[in-house]
Amino acid sequence: MARGEMLTVFAYDISKDKKRRKAAKILEAAASRVQFSVFECRMTRQRAAAVAQRVSALLDAGDSLRVYAVGADGLARSRVYGDGVPMEEDAGFWVV
Repeated sequence: MARGEMLTVFAYDISKDKKRRKAAKILEAAASRVQFSVFECRMTRQRAAAVAQRVSALLDAGDSLRVYAVGADGLARSRVYGDGVPMEEDAGFWVV
C-alpha cells in the first residue's frame, strides 16, 4: 500500500434515481464497484474526504453515505466470499 493510503470502502443508499446515478458516476471515477452501491479503492484520507464531500452533497433526507477506512491489520483479516469482485490489490490495477 502506498504511503498514507488505506483501503477505503464507500457504500450509499440514495432514494432518487438521478442522484444515485450521479453518486455512482463520482465513485466509479475514483473507485471500483464491488456491489451495486458499494465501491472500494486505495486512497489517502484527504482524497477519501474529497470524494465523500462530492457524494454527500447529493444526499436528501433519509439518504446515507458510509465511508470505511480499512488499515493494514483489518485488511489482512478481510475476506471476500462467493463470486464477488476481489479486494483491490496493492498494485492498484486488475487484469480482467
